[in-house]
Amino acid sequence: MLSRGTLLLIGVVFHVIYLYSIFDIYFTSPIVHGMTPHKSPVESSADRLVLIVGDGLRADKLYELNENGNTRAPYLRNIIKEEGAWGVSHTRVPTESRPGHVAIIAGFYEDVSAVTTGWTMNPVDFDSVFNQSEHTWSFGSPDILPMFQHGASDPDRIETFMYPHEDEDFSGEASKLDIWVFDHVKELFHNATFDPELDKKLRQKKIVFFLHLLGLDTNGHAFRPTSKEYLNNISIVDAGIKEMVALIENFYNNDSRTSYIFTADHGMSNRGAHGDGHPDNTRTPIIGWGAGIRKPIYSNEGHDDFSADWQLSDVKRDDVRQADIAPLMAHLIGINLPVNSVGELPLGYLDADEKTKAEAAFSNALQIMEQYMVKHDEKKSNELFFRPYRALAGANDPILFVSYIQKLINEQQYLMAETKSKELARLSLEGLRYFQTYDWFFLRSVITAGYIGWCIFCLEYVIRNYVLSTEFKSNVSIQTQFKVNVLSTLAFISLASMLLIQKMPATYYAYVFFPIYFWNHIICNCPVIFEALRISLKGGVGKFLLIAGGSLLVIETLV
Repeated sequence: MLSRGTLLLIGVVFHVIYLYSIFDIYFTSPIVHGMTPHKSPVESSADRLVLIVGDGLRADKLYELNENGNTRAPYLRNIIKEEGAWGVSHTRVPTESRPGHVAIIAGFYEDVSAVTTGWTMNPVDFDSVFNQSEHTWSFGSPDILPMFQHGASDPDRIETFMYPHEDEDFSGEASKLDIWVFDHVKELFHNATFDPELDKKLRQKKIVFFLHLLGLDTNGHAFRPTSKEYLNNISIVDAGIKEMVALIENFYNNDSRTSYIFTADHGMSNRGAHGDGHPDNTRTPIIGWGAGIRKPIYSNEGHDDFSADWQLSDVKRDDVRQADIAPLMAHLIGINLPVNSVGELPLGYLDADEKTKAEAAFSNALQIMEQYMVKHDEKKSNELFFRPYRALAGANDPILFVSYIQKLINEQQYLMAETKSKELARLSLEGLRYFQTYDWFFLRSVITAGYIGWCIFCLEYVIRNYVLSTEFKSNVSIQTQFKVNVLSTLAFISLASMLLIQKMPATYYAYVFFPIYFWNHIICNCPVIFEALRISLKGGVGKFLLIAGGSLLVIETLV
């Protein structure tokens, strides 16, 4: 019989291992490797891209008018009305800087395994627009810039210009951080006037400039997003962007080959916080202009109550999901789409004919499908009882899908090809999610059986040692116990063999061991539970149910 010390030891080990199951079920990385890169076969519209991220900028604070009826960002508002496309970029939780920037630049939402690093660094290497570019110059915070250089196929391709950590002072006005970025961009282009090698690099095609502006986020935390510090910072950012555009256009002799994207990684609640799914945190601005991006469309399409007071209802609002920005940027400068991206190219932002849009949508669908196929083949090669994703099986096999879309493009049925490409991308994303959660039912079932087994295991111990008299003897024979032990051993060997063949993590063996161990003990000692039940029912079934229900209610109240 078990002693109290042994029971305690089993309980501690069991709970530690089963707590870890949360990571195996919900916090495994969705990133896969081994995909073939894809890009649009049409010639790019731009030679270079400027990505500007206002960290912590809420969409409404940028777009709305102030109490005097004036805009805080006259330059960007003029872009919206005269030069480009705009809308709201919808983020996902956690609304933090790392996952927000990864979504924008790499095209996939939070890698939940990054919770182990406090959302500051991704534990799994991933592809990004920067990695696919010929060269990227990035300016800003040491909390953000290194993670895109870390794990890049060529770290020297991504240059970083960062201020010291100690400059990030959350107790004072922080627009100086954004001014630092603007000053160092100016310094870079000034240096090119006497550095031929730098000048040559800056005149390459497929290059990216990334300006990370942390002042808004810092002022939002310190003073709240309704404060004059935060709102004035928006005006500083607007003026800085105007200066940067003039600088860049002048350097490249106004060649109309530069694309600009302005957005934010997350918003900011009125309390000066972010991280959750409140709309103030998930709704961020996006404005695109320059090479390859359409001019404004004058209609009230896309507007709702959220934008009703911005006095922009005469210009089409084109919302995107945050991960959609990465394929947009990759398409504009003609580089490979980041292989880990799940973003769907927002065709409504493009200044392009139907053929270009169809080819771009097709390339985007192929890139997403590649991830699905890698995950599909990985599961199929290891699973004993493989269950394919039905929507992309049989007559809807991805290879047939691809052939059909290519046929539509060859026949110049571009709108239909575009529609089918979007459908293939959507189904591939659903299929990818299907395989990412493929083992959930098995794991959840095993974990549930383990916890229920533990509860009954403890109940049997308490009944046997503190409820029944010492004269009570179990009537389970040695032969029955032997059979139960043999069946339990065979069950564990069978499950362990299945896990070994399917190349499951080592923790899975522990997950299946505990339910078998607990239920083996429960079955072998079931007379103890039956005797306790018999004693409880002496006072009648109604009284027993009343006591049991009351006890559960008290326990639930305590919890």
